Amino acid sequence: MPRPWFSVVANVVGYQLVWMACIAGAGRGMAWLGPVAAMSFVVATLAFGGKRDADLRALALAVPLGVAMDSLFAASGWLNYAQAWPWPQLAPVWIWALWAAFAMTLNHSLAFLEDRPWLAALLGLVCGPLAYSAAAGTFNAVDFGVPLPWIMVALALAWALLLPLLLFLARAPRAV
Repeated sequence: MPRPWFSVVANVVGYQLVWMACIAGAGRGMAWLGPVAAMSFVVATLAFGGKRDADLRALALAVPLGVAMDSLFAASGWLNYAQAWPWPQLAPVWIWALWAAFAMTLNHSLAFLEDRPWLAALLGLVCGPLAYSAAAGTFNAVDFGVPLPWIMVALALAWALLLPLLLFLARAPRAV
């Protein structure tokens, strides 16, 4: 049964508010703001989204995979995060929160991509690097440790692989 349009819009708006809280909070020295917003969004989605089991599965998959990807970029020096707590070589806590919130979009506002892996890859290819670029340019939440074309290509490729993978894993039936 299709989700009502307002629940999809609420999911999009909620995630964008969390993204803004995470990025602006980190860039302005208030890294706590993102995790508080993300926790609220995750709890609300789990309580009212109607897909609790699928959302918990998405959460369990997206957070470790996303944090691993961002931590690899941080450890390599390609990305330098503002408010890099607890360690500068790992993705900071506000990035963990952002991944938790992103997980809550996989079964809701991004669910239309689940049977369209090529579209998911294309959106990851384009939108992933744009988000980091906005975080760097507008909010100073991240700096690039390598020339801009290099990091944009690396982020594009990483997101083009990761988004379809997350969508696939989030909906794959659980092995018993």
